[in-house]
Amino acid sequence: MILTSLKYIVTVTLGLDLQPQFNEPYLATSLQDFWGRRWNLMISDLLRSSVYSPVRKICQYFVTSEWATIMGVLATFIASGVSHEVLYVYLTRETPTGEVTWFFVLHGVCTVVEVLVKKKTFVGRWSVRPIVSRLLTVGFVCLTSGWLFFPQLIRSNVIENFVYEALLCLDFFKLKF
Repeated sequence: MILTSLKYIVTVTLGLDLQPQFNEPYLATSLQDFWGRRWNLMISDLLRSSVYSPVRKICQYFVTSEWATIMGVLATFIASGVSHEVLYVYLTRETPTGEVTWFFVLHGVCTVVEVLVKKKTFVGRWSVRPIVSRLLTVGFVCLTSGWLFFPQLIRSNVIENFVYEALLCLDFFKLKF
């Protein structure tokens, strides 16, 4: 409700139509659905046009279409992992550990395996109920995030520093107003 109101205010005052950044990621029924259609939509579109499509197009000259798709997906996740690793270095000012990149490599490999398994094995034979696939997908993302994505931020005290700075900012505004 708040986001809808905020979007309406921005649309009316600035004349801009804001696109949603997320599309209910907790309803994702697969990793492909989560990363491609529900999580951080602007970055997904950017990576699709700047990494996935060119890599897939180039690889089609050398391998089959299926392998070109696999290469495109893996290249996209690796590019995202390296980008996040650079962002973490900027935020933490510490030597990169590679954990964040491995998070994205793992998700890329699992997404490829998921797509291949769906194509080859279970089409028309067996289906998973949406509630089960949602729990498995979101559970996998949460589990791997806790294992590989967030530990570097926790170790470097970035979260505590952010909270401390936010509280300082609030105190400043309390004193001024």
